[in-house]
Amino acid sequence: MNLDLPDGMKRAEAADWQQLGAITAEAFYEDPVNRWIFGTPKTLDAVFPLLARNHYLKHGFCHMIGDGGAAMWLPSGAPSELSVSAIVQVAWALLATGSPGAIARALDAGDRMQAHHPKEPHLYLFTLGTRLANRGKGLGKALFAPVLAECDRTGTAVYLENSNPNNEGFYRSHGFESQGYFPCGQDRGGQKAPLLQMMWRAPRTPSA
Repeated sequence: MNLDLPDGMKRAEAADWQQLGAITAEAFYEDPVNRWIFGTPKTLDAVFPLLARNHYLKHGFCHMIGDGGAAMWLPSGAPSELSVSAIVQVAWALLATGSPGAIARALDAGDRMQAHHPKEPHLYLFTLGTRLANRGKGLGKALFAPVLAECDRTGTAVYLENSNPNNEGFYRSHGFESQGYFPCGQDRGGQKAPLLQMMWRAPRTPSA
């Protein structure tokens, strides 16, 4: 995707995988779905850099604002499933740092996300977030701006799974609409599994 990035923002490169993953992990420390699946923040610290290095930097594109915020995307036609090597590395990280059952929960969540993924051509937003200290400073909006502008220019729809109800208003303010919900896993211990909200953004015309 041709992105016109402003000063202070850059397209992430392969060498940025650790920083990209660290920003993303911290952004999701308090996320209900990720806490349900992985159990502890240290597991997010272990898993997200691997996802950045082995999948999203290879098959998609990622961009960052310094050390404060980052986003990871996959275009239509890119592999949606992790390679065997990537799965093994993530599973090892889950085994070493995750709570009991984390591997099974992660695989189940991945299967559910694949089953509900739209078939229409679109750009997929995997993650967009900021460091805890950078919340409320407009970095999320800034990360969205160049990508959504290019999507509008090229007539590209965007899809995401919202894993935190507190973020629904933010996504709606950028043109996303809810397409329904599905649980991220099976209920356990008398607790309901958190829901993932499917959200879709149709491209806007210049006058919209």
